[in-house]
Amino acid sequence: MSPLVIDVNQTDDPRDVIHRAVQALVEGKLVAFPSETVYVMAASALNEAAVQRLAAIRQPEPNEPLCLAIRSTDDAIDFAPQLPSLGLRLARRCWPGPVTLEVEDAQLESVIQRLPKGVQALVAPEKRIRMRVPAHDMLLGALRLVAGPLVMSGARRATDPDTITGKEVVQRIGSEIDLVLDEGKSRFGQRSSLVRITGNQLQVLRSGVISEANLKRLASWMVIVVCTGNTCRSPMAEVLLRKRLAEKFGVSAEELEDRGVLVLSAGIAAAPGGRAAAEAIAIMRERSLDLSQHESQPLSDRLVRYADLILTMTRGHREAIVSHWPEAGARTFTISHNRGDVADPIGGPADLYRKCAEQIDAHLAEWVNELDLDKPQ
Repeated sequence: MSPLVIDVNQTDDPRDVIHRAVQALVEGKLVAFPSETVYVMAASALNEAAVQRLAAIRQPEPNEPLCLAIRSTDDAIDFAPQLPSLGLRLARRCWPGPVTLEVEDAQLESVIQRLPKGVQALVAPEKRIRMRVPAHDMLLGALRLVAGPLVMSGARRATDPDTITGKEVVQRIGSEIDLVLDEGKSRFGQRSSLVRITGNQLQVLRSGVISEANLKRLASWMVIVVCTGNTCRSPMAEVLLRKRLAEKFGVSAEELEDRGVLVLSAGIAAAPGGRAAAEAIAIMRERSLDLSQHESQPLSDRLVRYADLILTMTRGHREAIVSHWPEAGARTFTISHNRGDVADPIGGPADLYRKCAEQIDAHLAEWVNELDLDKPQ
């Protein structure tokens, strides 16, 4: 029997298509969705018969988990309550997007326990699960409306090549699927990158859309120091902190990024591309640190989302950040442990910049002494 095929590009309201897909999922049917990677088939994780049908088509390798499509990083923590900091970091930076994480499943605390037993056996063999937040409006729209996650796999049999169009889905598995949402060619045309997280160690099982080199960079621990214009205080803090962290790990400042540590600076009211203040450059030169190539940048949504730690020069800077990005509150602190402010030396003499740098460096010494980056080697 042929599946129902809906040409998404010809519909007046995509919401109607999403509602039809959700209804099919609730009824225990298999739905083929476009995604940013390849076409995928999905079943409600609450419907054991539907998931068994999906597994029969896909025929995963023994002990290979079927992937859970989830809504957000918060959902990931529900399914893997002991998700390591490395996993949280990649989830925050890569989702929604073409990255699948494989992590240990804390069985006793995990929401996996609420799924049917037959589904648990397919999505959590050997107590490992795979999760992804897809970056496609159709899939995300369906996930917001269904109860629980979806079980998701490439819309193909194990021996087939990847399906990147709706027509290929119909040709290869059309008789075994119920609904196909045809949007033409998928964006990337290749599978998601698959990353296994064990403790705070990363293993790339499949490069996919994102290369192994980029995945390792995305896994780096990132700290951002923030002031107002990103020309005086935060640039000095950036190079001072980079030096201290390099000393902590016994590497040169140039090798710090290879060690998986990124140090950046930004300003909450910065213009892009501005030079560091001449006085700041001179004072850092006294410490054999180079600020001559610094270019200012504004604090952005992306920087805040990527940052593991945000250090601000004043309480006002922190309040501004938390007001605009409430989700970053737990990662944002004043550079001074006693919540005092580091005053702006702009317009002052060189000695004022020198004292400012000494104050910043003293605060950074405390942070570096306390930091346990918990990073993969």
